[in-house]
Amino acid sequence: MSTEEFCSRLDGFFSQLPKGFQYAVEIRNSGPFGIDYLQMLSFHGVAHVYNHWSSMPPLMEQHRLMQSFTSDFTELRLLTPLKMSYEAVKKRAEPYTKIVEALPVMRRDTVALVKKAVAENRRTYVLVNNRSEGNAPMTVRAFTDQLRAA
Repeated sequence: MSTEEFCSRLDGFFSQLPKGFQYAVEIRNSGPFGIDYLQMLSFHGVAHVYNHWSSMPPLMEQHRLMQSFTSDFTELRLLTPLKMSYEAVKKRAEPYTKIVEALPVMRRDTVALVKKAVAENRRTYVLVNNRSEGNAPMTVRAFTDQLRAA
């Protein structure tokens, strides 16, 4: 499916949804990024979900491609290391009792995006999966320590 068709279908979908709710879109490949995607999300006030996922660009690269936030809130999902299959990530992270590999670029980008969104008075949500570094509560602790220090 082309980016134009994807955005057109998503535009039609959002046009039919009830008003008064907040919506976000999470894509899992970089194909749709571009002005059509940005304008369509902005028109509907829908947030792009910045996700740290195997086949996505780094978080700050996603923001560079997006050019700006598209809603009065934003969401980040820290799911897996980049360029790693889900199966390999799952095997690597089990039994989820420790940080198996810190992802400093992911952490740095998360802090930068959170600071930018908050500076623009946007509500910001960060969801952390155990598979990102091996233990979500420990990742959250490290991330919040970095955020406090910044």
